[in-house]
Amino acid sequence: MENNLSLDAAVQAKLDAWLTGGYDEDTKSQLQQLVETKDADTLTDSFYKDLEFGTGGLRGIMGVGSNRMNRYTVGMATQGLSNYLLKSFPDQEICVAIAHDSRNNSPEFANVVADVFSGNGIKVYFFKELRPTPELSFAIRHLGCQSGVVLTASHNPKEYNGYKAYWNDGGQVTAPHDKNIIAEVNKIQSVDQVKFARDHSKVEYVLEDVDQAYLDKVASLSVDPAVIQRQKDLKIVYTPIHGTGITLVPKALERFGFTNVTVVEEQATPDGNFPTVVYPNPEEKEAMTLAMNKARELDADLVLATDPDADRVGIAVKNHKGEFVLINGNQTAALLTYYVLSAWKKAGKLTGNEYIVSTIVTTDLINRIAEGFGVECYETLTGFKYIATIMREKEGKAQYICGGEESYGFLVGDFVRDKDAVSSCAMIAEMAASAKDQGKTLYELMIQMYEEFGFYKEDLISITKKGHRGAQEIQEMMQELRENPPTSIAGSKVIEISDYKTGFRKNFQTREESATGLESSNVLQFLTEDGTKVSARPSGTEPKIKFYFSVKEPLASAADYDAVSQKLDEKIEAVIKNLQLK
Repeated sequence: MENNLSLDAAVQAKLDAWLTGGYDEDTKSQLQQLVETKDADTLTDSFYKDLEFGTGGLRGIMGVGSNRMNRYTVGMATQGLSNYLLKSFPDQEICVAIAHDSRNNSPEFANVVADVFSGNGIKVYFFKELRPTPELSFAIRHLGCQSGVVLTASHNPKEYNGYKAYWNDGGQVTAPHDKNIIAEVNKIQSVDQVKFARDHSKVEYVLEDVDQAYLDKVASLSVDPAVIQRQKDLKIVYTPIHGTGITLVPKALERFGFTNVTVVEEQATPDGNFPTVVYPNPEEKEAMTLAMNKARELDADLVLATDPDADRVGIAVKNHKGEFVLINGNQTAALLTYYVLSAWKKAGKLTGNEYIVSTIVTTDLINRIAEGFGVECYETLTGFKYIATIMREKEGKAQYICGGEESYGFLVGDFVRDKDAVSSCAMIAEMAASAKDQGKTLYELMIQMYEEFGFYKEDLISITKKGHRGAQEIQEMMQELRENPPTSIAGSKVIEISDYKTGFRKNFQTREESATGLESSNVLQFLTEDGTKVSARPSGTEPKIKFYFSVKEPLASAADYDAVSQKLDEKIEAVIKNLQLK
């Protein structure tokens, strides 16, 4: 098709295919408008690649084009997944579960997924209302499915949507399935090959029965019901930030026995525009503002917040000065690990055959806590699908207790195979009740943990690089770090470099090189003589490169907390300055 745009040949070919192929008129009209206004940048970003499965599945900005979330990219992904399922499970009835979150277009995309699966003769269990991602993970095994899909972009900005694909164990697809699915998608040469016509006889709606089965499992996680009974009026403020958490988190807290839960009304209604926040992300202080204001008003004990698909949880508590402060993802994961292992030990449930899981960019404090309780701790790559992989490998051999990652994801119990903010909210509330029963706040419990296992402090810088050029810049940054790695960081000598892309770790003190033991991932990690750890990792789901910092010092007593905390803050600032990231 003739136009006066200077587009890359591959981009132009894809654009032409969309303008002339079997796409609806509205799609073609939107593209034609971009052509007429000579918007080469948008067209390039829309077509320079196809959406790929990353650590969070298929995720992108909603709009027209092969690099956008729309009914066609969703349809092609589902057709590819359908083809792979039909090859993987021959001569048997295949069934899948489908759920969606509160984002704009999530219900429409979920219906497209149901159309295509059923059109391929695959039975669909379709959640008739929005539900949290962890319930979809649970439903896959509960309903005996071979796969499942949830439409969500988790905590991304409102312009995004996504598609998370799961396998029959309830975990997100991993190698080789993820690559094989993409290979099937890439075989589809035309949108006309996608079976968009729904077979209604193959679609069954589900909701209440799965809700109850899931909530029964959540309730079974409680380790100390007696302490909840004594502290059942613990003042809890909860916000779903316009997401799916409203459907199950209050019910889970009620099932645990908590009777004094206040929901932030301004954020209680599911809304894909997320009108009260800039980002619907409990990692962002701004997203927690309304909840913290309500907590101050009520003099609450605990603030809980979940993201749109209720797999991440953020918390706020009173510090040792009586001020409400946010607890970051590393602190939350460490605290939960500390509480759950303590409670299991107290209840006589630790037999020596249990394990927990953490990720390579999550605080090493979790490893130290596990050592202290004599529990095995496995480290894996970033992304809960890798934690689920370990759970699958260990099933029937050892008992999973809990696992978490720094990005506000945690999972207690093995009936879900993804991070679960619903059960985590309930366990955090039990942990707060246990602390209050001992005359402590959660913050004071955290300081006690630091006294026992060491004061670890973490920080994170995300550098956003949008579009095609941004992706190149991120790769150039990683290449520069590989070719010219730092020999010292903030005055401390680098003693070890782990390159998870090549799969090798080099120790400069012993001069030994060893395998990381994990599959290839574009992550670099630097460890210094004083225990400082710096990790560099391009995001798998967003146009960002992330730098993770971890520093540590012993904490002799609670009285030293402020001084040691300031010292650690200064150390992190020195690291950031040394690496020229600010």
